[in-house]
Amino acid sequence: MKIFRKVDGSRVDVLKHTIQILNEHPNVEIHIGTDSQNKKHETRYATVIAYHYNSRGVHYIVHKHNVKKINDIFTRLWKETEMSLEVAEWLSQHINVKIQIDMDYNSDEDHKSNKLISACQGWATSLGYKVNVKPYSQIATHAADHHCQ
Repeated sequence: MKIFRKVDGSRVDVLKHTIQILNEHPNVEIHIGTDSQNKKHETRYATVIAYHYNSRGVHYIVHKHNVKKINDIFTRLWKETEMSLEVAEWLSQHINVKIQIDMDYNSDEDHKSNKLISACQGWATSLGYKVNVKPYSQIATHAADHHCQ
């Protein structure tokens, strides 16, 4: 499994962390999302597992890594979905929990990411996940965006 960290930089065991949160807050919503951003010579990805406590806020953990720059936007965005679903599938295999996938794709047809919604949302939905795309709830991808800066 990928190495996830808290905001303070400390490593966290994803399973133990998630089980502890679920035991303390059984109604917590779990959102997973990935965002990416091209830098000079690399593409930076951040995958976030966000624990949404309804009206009491959000706590999240993040996995970040860089790869050689991906210039093709569709390849870069497709990888975001792959990474989110990889984490969601791994977590689902170890814990019986409902997970929502946040995708940083825009439902507005004027955006390039719109062309990926049908395929990516269909893939995630076929695996049993609820999917959120812009302009709707973007808890995990909003945090991931912050860590791609």
